[in-house]
Amino acid sequence: MAKWTPKHEAPEPLEGPVVATITGGTILWFVLFLVQLPFYGWFDDHGHLWWVWTCLAGAGLGLIGIWYVRGRDAALKRAAAAAAVPQGGSGDTSGTTA
Repeated sequence: MAKWTPKHEAPEPLEGPVVATITGGTILWFVLFLVQLPFYGWFDDHGHLWWVWTCLAGAGLGLIGIWYVRGRDAALKRAAAAAAVPQGGSGDTSGTTA
């Protein structure tokens, strides 16, 4: 069996407002959980109680996701700032020499 090799380069990953997207999704999951709470008995009677807990799990995992993407975003910004500083020193361009 031959190994499959791609015939073209992989596209660059899409970058966008990742923190805002994950935060919005987390809020949506938590709101759905809160909306379903008054109907807990109905969900229990009809065998759909897992819907309530799925929303709570989505909100909890979203909190982990927010923590992760905020750290990732901060790391990307630190890397970009480090790349912008010249390699020769502290970045002092006042023109004075010692």
